Amino acid sequence: MAGAWASFDEHGEAQFLMLVEQIVAELPPDHPVALFERAGALDSVGRTALAVPLYRQALDAGLSGSRRRQAVIQLASSLRALGEAQESIALLTAELVAGSDELDDAVKTVLALALTDVGREREAVSIAVGALAAHLPRYQRSMAEYARLLTEPDPVADPEADVRS
Repeated sequence: MAGAWASFDEHGEAQFLMLVEQIVAELPPDHPVALFERAGALDSVGRTALAVPLYRQALDAGLSGSRRRQAVIQLASSLRALGEAQESIALLTAELVAGSDELDDAVKTVLALALTDVGREREAVSIAVGALAAHLPRYQRSMAEYARLLTEPDPVADPEADVRS
């Protein structure tokens, strides 16, 4: 599969989908990895609505490890693209609570996009800046603090806000 993905730009849409089908044909059709790879291939060529049920099936079939988290991220991104930002937010919020790994920033990036779609821009920017802060060579602490402050109540705009915290 890694070779197929590495050569993605060398293939047309139909050719790439056929290549993925040839590779996953080595597994039973309902195998979680086969379902996930089919979903990812469909998603990557713009057939997002067809990918969503396959992501769900892969997760329900017990997809595990890094692929499980990738499937959640990709499903949430697809749902967002299909206008289901609230479900995307719910999936990604649960994913952030569930654990931490090298895909945390991907979870946060898609979550920030979904939050923007539902009018929660300050929270989206806070998450994005907070994720980016960890990668900066300098100003990590101050950027993390700025990210936190984006979601704090503004005592001027909200006189009921607790300014002691």
